[in-house]
Amino acid sequence: MPRRAMTPLPQETASDEVQEFLSQTLEQCVDAVIVTDHRHQVLLFNRAAEQLWDCHRDEVLGVALDRLLCPAADPAHLGHPASISEQSLVGSNVDVVVMRLDGNHLAASVSMSRIVLGRRVFYTAFVRDTSEQQRQQQRLQQLSFVVDKSDNAIFVSDPDRHVVYVNSGFTRMLGYELEDLRGCKPTDILSGPHTDPGLGELIASHIKAGEGLQTEVLLYARNGRPLWVSAAINPVHDDEGKLIGLVSVLSDITQTKMHQVLHHKALDAMVHEWPTAEVMDLICREVEHIAPEVVALITAVDNEGRLRPLAAPSLPGTLLQAVDGMGIGPRAGSCGTTAWRGRPVLVTDIATEPLCAEYRHLLLPLGFAACWSNPIKSSSGRVLGTVSFYYRESRGPDELHAQLVSTCQHLCALALEREQTNERVHQLAFYDTLTALPNRIMFSAKAEQSLANVAQLNGTAAVLFINLDRFKRINDTQGHAAGDGLLRDVAARLNAELPGVSIVGRHAGDEFVAVLPQCSAEQAGSVAERLLGAIAAPTAVGMMTLHPSISIGVAMFPDDGRDIELLVRHADMAMHRAKSEGGSSFCFFSGEMNRVAQERVSLETALRDALRLDQLQLEFQPQISGDAFPHLYGVEALLRWHDPETGTVPPSRFVPVAEECGLISELSLWVLRKACAQLADWRRRGVEVPRVSVNISAINFRDRELARQIADILDEHSLVPDDLTLEITESVMLDPDPDVLENIEAIYVTGVRLSLDDFGTGYSSLSHLHRLPIYELKLDQSFVRDIETSAIARTLTTSVLRIGESLHMKVVAEGVETAAQHRFLTENGFPILQGYLFSQPLRAAELEQWLQNNDYIARNVLDTAAVS
Repeated sequence: MPRRAMTPLPQETASDEVQEFLSQTLEQCVDAVIVTDHRHQVLLFNRAAEQLWDCHRDEVLGVALDRLLCPAADPAHLGHPASISEQSLVGSNVDVVVMRLDGNHLAASVSMSRIVLGRRVFYTAFVRDTSEQQRQQQRLQQLSFVVDKSDNAIFVSDPDRHVVYVNSGFTRMLGYELEDLRGCKPTDILSGPHTDPGLGELIASHIKAGEGLQTEVLLYARNGRPLWVSAAINPVHDDEGKLIGLVSVLSDITQTKMHQVLHHKALDAMVHEWPTAEVMDLICREVEHIAPEVVALITAVDNEGRLRPLAAPSLPGTLLQAVDGMGIGPRAGSCGTTAWRGRPVLVTDIATEPLCAEYRHLLLPLGFAACWSNPIKSSSGRVLGTVSFYYRESRGPDELHAQLVSTCQHLCALALEREQTNERVHQLAFYDTLTALPNRIMFSAKAEQSLANVAQLNGTAAVLFINLDRFKRINDTQGHAAGDGLLRDVAARLNAELPGVSIVGRHAGDEFVAVLPQCSAEQAGSVAERLLGAIAAPTAVGMMTLHPSISIGVAMFPDDGRDIELLVRHADMAMHRAKSEGGSSFCFFSGEMNRVAQERVSLETALRDALRLDQLQLEFQPQISGDAFPHLYGVEALLRWHDPETGTVPPSRFVPVAEECGLISELSLWVLRKACAQLADWRRRGVEVPRVSVNISAINFRDRELARQIADILDEHSLVPDDLTLEITESVMLDPDPDVLENIEAIYVTGVRLSLDDFGTGYSSLSHLHRLPIYELKLDQSFVRDIETSAIARTLTTSVLRIGESLHMKVVAEGVETAAQHRFLTENGFPILQGYLFSQPLRAAELEQWLQNNDYIARNVLDTAAVS
């Protein structure tokens, strides 16, 4: 902006030179400077102020200060004298809002001085833009909030490793507050008797090397509870490479360590056919590693009722020799008594417990004070042995020990029943536990081998992808037990119908797969027909009789693929085609399906990019009153997408994709925000648009935050609930999800209107209609389209209007395209009309032009109707 001379302040005694010096000092000040008179009207506005307010000084000279600044707490008080006062600003630095003439606001701080020259009073305000500072502060507050809410323990240390900050997760996990650790090293406070003594040196060596450290370590909470944690310690350096602190994150992995390490290692040992004693030794060592305060002993009970030690790596051999061959009984120490009773036995004081009278001489010299023994039982309930934890202090087990014992009991039972164990491990690894069919891993392996055999013979094979129809509804209405029973029954029927060399597996959920080797397409069709009939037979599940059906997709080897993964994928596509055609049928894969699937994936990717890059647009279709003096009732916001590469994509293509890939909720909220922003813009510019209607998906109504989101969007754009109408489908109204009804009620309470879209095309129940707070019915355009040719359509149309009138609901007729339709609807009293007769959907600027011609358009519509 070119430099301009400032209007000089009236000064009676200052010389011209001093005046010019002071004037230029203020003019060239980096802060915005405003000088006002005693009435707070602007006298001086420097160049920095012009930049901050984005206007020329001539536009604000003489303007009241409260038109330019208001208190930070309430930027809505524009133009109110009480918005800002000399008492609130003079002599202090105050946060304010800069109100630009174009309606935009900026955060700023101002300091004001009161200057008295003779009898005249002036005020000088120095204003500085603090928008970026406030954004940074808000970001730091959000970061602090997120860190504080984390379940992980996060703490910050200085270069000497002294703690300077801990989050709430640290306190929840370990019980220590910041004051408990301030000035201390965490290793000094959190270490315990079994913590790695070299932990401090390990941390120091990594810090010295300028490296982070990721390790697993045993720490102790304030209450003495041991915790295995995954520790990530990261050094923080300044721009010059100097260490300024450490950020450490601790994740509780006690459960993970127990299950993933103990369970995985033991099962892996069994799968690799380790001897039973080695498996038991592994279990004991892992237990003692997870809980170092424990000494573990595992014994077996032989057929004569005697104890046989299997593993106790931390106990001396002399003790094991003494235990070996001891008979179980009601007073045979904790181990023998547990095996006798078949339930846990806790001895908190070996020195005084009568059960241990004959055995304490073996244990006390070793420093043991307590023991907790649990039985190991077979699947039939027979006691196979015991697992015992010995303690060096008088105590009982904690929660961790109980979980460890539970895991050990299971693993030891598997190991002790070796024959059954091998079969069980194989079953768990390769077969579905619910249906006993091969799982995906086993099915794929068997199928690949089968296809290889077919290829050697130059034969053909069929892959079937089988999916239960409406299975989710059965689960939701009848319960998961009924669903599980149905899956077992379907698996049994598939096995019965596909015997011999056919391979049947459970793919996932309610999906099954089958390979039919040496099978032609004709034979595959016959098999599919047979399966449809076999599965359709009624099945009893508990006290209910279900009538299942399936959809089947068929892919042929080698024409549709040569590997099982591709064949299953193609059969899956064919199954979805069969399901889309109504289900209870089968369909063969075709290249066209693959092309459509690829296009759908591409469309989904492009739609995600369009949403991320804000490449979508809104168009607005006017809604006209149907009375003798037509006027604009409102507009409906319609989503449009013009892809830069493929051109315009119709909603009929991209909306179903959005629903399938989970984008529809985000799209609905995008439309809602953009529509409200546009309405607010029209309001600011005096464009008369009474209200806007927005379609909201059924998925959004299952979000408990929907009502709050709508209220926030309205508040953001200074709109009132009456400015917005939400259009919902009949499926929303009949959704059994309780969150949907709660959202409908919550939205109604806010004052936002609800419109039932496409009324008459679905399965609405009038009992639902009169009980729900629906304000408006939208007659589906299919009725309007047939008004001129169908008496039934005319009757149904007027019936919908009468239903709306009786329920005190507005009725909108959409799809009005001809004067004859318009005449019929207005003669029958339809209050609101919408369609191409009045206007096609328009961009915002086009709608404004349409509104300028509104009087002419209204007359033209009436004249056309009268002539026809």
